[in-house]
Amino acid sequence: MPLLSDLHFDNRFARLGDTFSTRVSPEPLSNPRLVVSSASALALLDLDADEAQSELFTELFAGHKIWSTAEPRAMVYSGHQFGAYNPKLGDGRGLLLGEVVNQAGDHWDLHLKGAGSTPYSRMGDGRAVLRSSIREFLASEALHALGIPTSRALCVTLGDNPVYREREERAAMLLRLSPSHIRFGHFEYFYYTRQHDALRQLLDFTLSSCYPECLGDPQPELAMYRQVLQRTAEMIAWWQAYGFCHGVMNTDNMSILGITFDFGPYAFMDAFDIHHVCNHSDHEGRYAFHRQPAIAQWNLACLAQALTPFIEVDTLKAEIATFMPAFEQHYLHLMRRRLGWQGAEEGDSALIEQLLQLMQDSGSDFNLSLRLLAEGDTAARDHFIDRDAFDHWQQQHQQRQGSSETRQAALLANPVYVLRNYLAQNAIAAAEQGDFSEVRTLHELLATPFTTQPNYADYAAAPPDWGRRLEISCSS
Repeated sequence: MPLLSDLHFDNRFARLGDTFSTRVSPEPLSNPRLVVSSASALALLDLDADEAQSELFTELFAGHKIWSTAEPRAMVYSGHQFGAYNPKLGDGRGLLLGEVVNQAGDHWDLHLKGAGSTPYSRMGDGRAVLRSSIREFLASEALHALGIPTSRALCVTLGDNPVYREREERAAMLLRLSPSHIRFGHFEYFYYTRQHDALRQLLDFTLSSCYPECLGDPQPELAMYRQVLQRTAEMIAWWQAYGFCHGVMNTDNMSILGITFDFGPYAFMDAFDIHHVCNHSDHEGRYAFHRQPAIAQWNLACLAQALTPFIEVDTLKAEIATFMPAFEQHYLHLMRRRLGWQGAEEGDSALIEQLLQLMQDSGSDFNLSLRLLAEGDTAARDHFIDRDAFDHWQQQHQQRQGSSETRQAALLANPVYVLRNYLAQNAIAAAEQGDFSEVRTLHELLATPFTTQPNYADYAAAPPDWGRRLEISCSS
């Protein structure tokens, strides 16, 4: 395995030049220490987990040192935020350190979040706080373990630098990994500033770096858009099937790869509520759980608008119309898997809706109820108020269940452990007191979410009363 100091960089995005990003050096954390690291994320760079224990590791990911072949850049983009267009955003607290090429030839962006001020900080300090860094780290790795398309997180480091949000906190940095950090908002920025030559350059770069298989298509731009749409539909289906609420689905938080990206006030639902809003700053409920599919389609329409110099409007409209059928197909497949149903039948969608309505009426814990159903545990019945209605649904459910192999597979689709807000909060509270053990324990537990682990029964239970009322804001 290569050493941390020997990573091979090929900084393709940086070579696009100053039109697309600005060279910025990270502002180091004072007295840095490692909070947590991910061995599986390190493996993406062909690095051994032991590398995280070195002094160099902490120095690199706390901004004290940088590889000689890295080229840190702050990207420029724009985006629609809560439905309103913001003409100039960009990496206000993050830096693309560079692109590492592993031994398999895969490119991985190393993006340092909380690296200090940039030309796009908009009067902000460019810092990230410990709680938000821990939340994004845990979510990235937990979603990956569930099979949900997502960016990855390598590590969190903590410094002594004071940061002022609702209160004084300590600065932290998160190193995240993705094959690309290009967002829908990148394309919007160059479209609305009428820099169509740069837009063409960005499109060519994205095709060659992210969608090379589309280059042989007679209409490569359209082929790429079609893939972005399909990948986004699948990602949203995963969110809905596992009760994940992103919380801030602005177009600048939408990855061109169709992966979960830029975690802020996210939440896995506890008690099922189709109208759940996880971001207490979202006063209108724009990004409520039930609206996520429609918002994704709306965001894809924004991306389509930015591509109109290269693709006919009517053609793009026809593609956008395929989103909901694609989403529904993926969603039904995932829910059938979770319920242990074999094949597909016409009434499946209605039967799933009946279950969700029963959960809604009862305030049933979403993931716990589905896990109990997969286990065949009679305790699932106790999670529903209208027992007669549940018994009627259960009879139809049992008729739809497939072979014992299918039911066994359902156990591998229903997690024992999910990243509940109160579990994250417990870990954060301990970390803010200098104890990182709970963050590391929770990370290890969520890395194998489908396997019951001795001595961790409390982590699989529904949240305590106080844990049901946590509010998360964008400043987190």
